[in-house]
Order: sequence, then C-alpha cells, then structure tokens
Amino acid sequence: MRGKGFTLVEVMVALAIVAVVLPAVLMALYQQVDDTAYLRDKALAHMVAQNKLAEIRLVIGATQNLSAGKDNGFATMADRDWYWWVETKTTEVANFFRVEITVSLEEEQQEQPLYALTAFMSGDFAGDPDGLSGE
Repeated sequence: MRGKGFTLVEVMVALAIVAVVLPAVLMALYQQVDDTAYLRDKALAHMVAQNKLAEIRLVIGATQNLSAGKDNGFATMADRDWYWWVETKTTEVANFFRVEITVSLEEEQQEQPLYALTAFMSGDFAGDPDGLSGE
C-alpha cells in the first residue's frame, strides 16, 4: 500500500520549477518599479518645463520683449534639482519664435534630456509693430 505524500522526485521537480520561475518574477517586479520611477521623473520634468514656459510668458508679457537666444539654470521641485535649458530661435515667419525647453536631472545630460518641450510664440506685441523692442 502506498502513502499519501509526495515522492522525493516530485518534490525535486517542484523545487526546480520554483527555482526557474522565481527569478523571472522578481525581474519583472524590478522592471515595473524601475519603469514607475522613470515615469515619475518624466512627469516631474514635464512640470518643470511647463513652469519655465509660464515664467517665460510672464516675463515677455511684462517686458514686451522676445528675442532669440539661449538660457539655462536649475529649478527645485519635489526636493530635487532639475536642470533646464531654453533655446529661442527665429522662424521663417516674421515675428514668430520657436522656444525649446529641455529638462534633465543631471547637468551633463543636456544632449539626452529627460523631457523636451517645444512652443511657438509670437513676437508681435500690441503697440509695437516690430514686436522686438521693449519700448
């Protein structure tokens, strides 16, 4: 008469299956956690870029001046420093500018930013036909 338990071979096969499957499950969980952190950083970088664009719009509204050029700096959000770069270029359309804002966690990552925002802005201000002088 045979007992109701598992044989040694059945237990060894079950342990082998667990040994193969467990690392795969752990790697999938690690990848998901890593992706979540990346998406959080990308969302925060997006907010930094949006804040910088709003700041540019406010400055332009106050000074009535928009010109081509480059600027950079850093902002603190969520207890972290974010580095940003702004490049304003003229376009083929008169009094129309392309503003590119890139954001990164590291100052050395300007060539591979975490987030890039492009906006187009008019330099045609009321009362100023050229749209470029601050007077």
